[in-house]
Amino acid sequence: MGRAFEFRKARKMKRWSAMAKTFTRIGKDIVMAVKEGGPNPDTNSRLRAVMQNAKAANMPKDNVERAIKKATDKDTANYKEVLFEGYAPHGIAILLETATDNNNRTVANVRAAFNKCDGNLGTSGSVVFMFDHTCNFTVKKENISDLEELELELIDFEVEEVFDDEEGVIIYAPFEQFGALQSYFEENNIEILSSGFERIPTTTTKLTEEQQEDVNKLLERLEEDDDVQNVYHSMEM
Repeated sequence: MGRAFEFRKARKMKRWSAMAKTFTRIGKDIVMAVKEGGPNPDTNSRLRAVMQNAKAANMPKDNVERAIKKATDKDTANYKEVLFEGYAPHGIAILLETATDNNNRTVANVRAAFNKCDGNLGTSGSVVFMFDHTCNFTVKKENISDLEELELELIDFEVEEVFDDEEGVIIYAPFEQFGALQSYFEENNIEILSSGFERIPTTTTKLTEEQQEDVNKLLERLEEDDDVQNVYHSMEM
C-alpha cells in the first residue's frame, strides 16, 4: 500500500467525535455548493458530491434538504474558503482549511490558538508546498470486478492509488482530476459513496510521546473551532 493509504488509515483513527459538528461542516459545504452552482444536484456536480458525503456520514435527508433550502435564501451569508498555514511546536507544519462568513473572527481565533500552544501562524505559501493536494473517491465494491483493471482504465486520470477498504474501493488522484473522475464514474454506472479532497504531507517528522502531546494540544484546539473544516499536519502518526 502507498502513502495515501497510510495517510487515510491514520486519519480514520482520529475522526470528528461529535456528529453534530460533522453535520455543521457538511452544512457549510452545501451552502457553498448551492451558492456556486444552484440547488439542483443534477446540474451542480459539487452539490451532488456533498450530498453523497452527507449520506455516507448518515446525515438525515431532512437536514440536507433544509440546508439546500436555506442556501437559496439571498439573506443567507456565503462562506469563504480560507487557507491558513503555520507551525506547531517542534517544527511540525500545519495547514488549515476553513469556511468562514467572518474572516476577522477566524483569523483572530486561529492566531490565538497558535499563540497559546507555542506555535506560529505563518504567511501564505509558507507550508502549503509541503503537502500534495489530492482528490479521493470511495466507490461501491460491487461495481468493481478487478482493481488492477480499474487502475489501467484510470491511468489517463493520473490516478495515484487504488485500494480496497472496508468502506469500498478508494481512489486517490491529483486535485485537478476531481471533475473528470466524477464524470467517469457516473457515466460508467459506478456508484460513488463519498468523495473529497485531502492534503497529504510529502514528508513527516517523528516525535517523542511528550512532543506529540505538545502538537496535539494545538491540533485539538484548532479542530474545535467551528470555522475550521480540516486540519493537516506533518507529524508522523
